[in-house]
Amino acid sequence: MPRILFIASHREGRSPTQRFRFEQYFGHLRRNGMECVLSPLVSEADDRILYSPGNLRRKALFVWRSIGKRRAEVAQLKDFDLVYVSREALMSRSTFFERACKASGVPMVYDFDDSIWLPNVSDANRRWNWVKDPDKTSRIIALADLVIAGNPYLADYARRFNGRVEIVPTTIDTDEYQPRRQRPEGPVVIGWSGSITTIAHFQHAVPALRRIKDKYGDRITFRVVGDGAFRQPDLGITGLPWRKDTELDDLRAMDIGIMPLADDDWARGKCGLKGLQYMALGIPALMSPVGVNCEIIRHGVNGFLPRTEDEWVEQLSRLVEDADLRRRMGEAGRETVVQQYSTLAWQDRYLQLFNALIKPHPGTDVRTEKDRTLARS
Repeated sequence: MPRILFIASHREGRSPTQRFRFEQYFGHLRRNGMECVLSPLVSEADDRILYSPGNLRRKALFVWRSIGKRRAEVAQLKDFDLVYVSREALMSRSTFFERACKASGVPMVYDFDDSIWLPNVSDANRRWNWVKDPDKTSRIIALADLVIAGNPYLADYARRFNGRVEIVPTTIDTDEYQPRRQRPEGPVVIGWSGSITTIAHFQHAVPALRRIKDKYGDRITFRVVGDGAFRQPDLGITGLPWRKDTELDDLRAMDIGIMPLADDDWARGKCGLKGLQYMALGIPALMSPVGVNCEIIRHGVNGFLPRTEDEWVEQLSRLVEDADLRRRMGEAGRETVVQQYSTLAWQDRYLQLFNALIKPHPGTDVRTEKDRTLARS
């Protein structure tokens, strides 16, 4: 049985990047004869210190502990048939693990879903800026046997350093992401989902949301999911923390989902996850026309692409006032995700890419589960 070592920062189920890039494919890979071993760095206890100010000693201990773990894994590389690195092996300037992987001869896949070659450090860790080296992204790309990029913008960057680049979009498990069956009575809920590191994007929509609040008053309300410390008193917003066990219900409470972005190099690398989550749940989405959003959304059909503040107000107003438009647009959005951005649509592509890199073991059947079913029929 081929063994794949997944190198990532967070434990399973914790990070959106990991959940929607590769973790949700573990079941399909295992059903097709591949053993998946995830090696994270950040424990639940580490979570409480890494993204808060201070704790310099404990953060330094985390760095040293991480280095020790990756060094131990270098000695185990020969026990695996493939190594899959998500973003980086270490949350520091070091590329020693990736270089060791290259030297070992074990094929390495490198996956990234943001413009991580650009500087981007959270406010809580400004003093640790020297530890990070965004330029290392290009060096890791050059070392990989295959690069998987989340969108064409990222792929164009990767091709400057490596000729073997594949685009695999961020995807949604549409069996899990099911729309709510019935809308409760009450105001129209305009919602945003993200994290403490992306809440700044929400601020781009606040001027338009203030105008919507002035226009509709108690007919609408706002919901922010992902940052429990966020407050916007004039809009009546108290942020909700991200919780895995309530994530889907927190999203389903929305009638309209928004994904505002600045039009800059960092945003152009985004893979549209928030919008795809809304759409998969049948929630009409408004997404800034930046990067891959323009590929996901057909304006006026399966969502809206407002650019100016006036366009945000106009298109939000249409959805607030027209429940049937919300329903039709939500249904069209879900169909887009099912057909183009679902795990079902892409799961066999992962198998094909991995099988092309793995050296077959004697007697190994490298066909997909679908291929074997067809052969038996």
